[in-house]
Amino acid sequence: MVATVLPDPELLVVPDPASRVTPSGKPVPELREQLRRIPSLRNALNVALLYALTVAIVAIAVRIDHPITWVVAFLLMGPVLARFFILMHEAAHRLLFANRKANDLVGRWLIAYPVMVPIDLYRRGHMAHHREEFGQDEPDIPLYRGYPISLDSMRRKLTRDAFGITGWKQTRGLLRGLRADDAGARRQAWSIVGVQVVVLAVFLLAGHPWLYLFLWQLPMHTVWRVMNRLRAIAEHGGLKASPDRRETTHSVRQSWPARFTIVPYHTGLHLAHHVDAGLPFRSLPALHAELVRSGYVQPGLEYPSYRALWRALASG
Repeated sequence: MVATVLPDPELLVVPDPASRVTPSGKPVPELREQLRRIPSLRNALNVALLYALTVAIVAIAVRIDHPITWVVAFLLMGPVLARFFILMHEAAHRLLFANRKANDLVGRWLIAYPVMVPIDLYRRGHMAHHREEFGQDEPDIPLYRGYPISLDSMRRKLTRDAFGITGWKQTRGLLRGLRADDAGARRQAWSIVGVQVVVLAVFLLAGHPWLYLFLWQLPMHTVWRVMNRLRAIAEHGGLKASPDRRETTHSVRQSWPARFTIVPYHTGLHLAHHVDAGLPFRSLPALHAELVRSGYVQPGLEYPSYRALWRALASG
């Protein structure tokens, strides 16, 4: 038998016609109008709190200056970076701020460029991802194709992530962008380098320039890469191209540890996000609840935990 994580076709039932979602799972127009409102002030607070959290972790590690504290700080930068990337994803969808100029300004200079993401290029690829999951233009296919895989293969992938091999490949691509023929790609690459110089200068002014490597670049190339793969395969690993989003995107029951680490800002409700990619992250719990009430998400369709899904994905 060939291992599979595709949902049982019997679970792909048509939602209750009396519910507030359409047969494809999208919210009906009246509900969608409510859910698509962007809470700009609350999102601005999220950005400010993220920066405060980042500074607090570094400051506490410097103040205590103990080996255990340094290890904890290093690991905590993984969830911090995950928050940067997920808010970047929100800005790429233009859902971070209702004002488009503010969305792109903050999304580029305060969120994407500090974590070395050329957001305009990312946006183009990511919109292709939403147009047709597992299609020819999918930018993320290398992350989640071919699952389920063997446990040994999973370990090898995560080891490459943990030792910075995957991250270095991404950085090499950015460095090549500094000499790209495309003016837009070249401009973004140099903008990212400029922001990194500013980040390094902040650490230098604080008297700890080495922390730019230890608590910024190194976690970005190691801890976050492991988390990013685990999140990505939990979103789409082992599924297939289909007009039914339940066959392209997993649904996983959310827990507080998962939401703190790999899926903050409700990004773990990924099926709801793919059902309607025009909703801000704060609306995803409401849409997910409607999908459950309507029968679109059956109990057997939802994995009880990320660990259960990862075990299935490593059972090939």
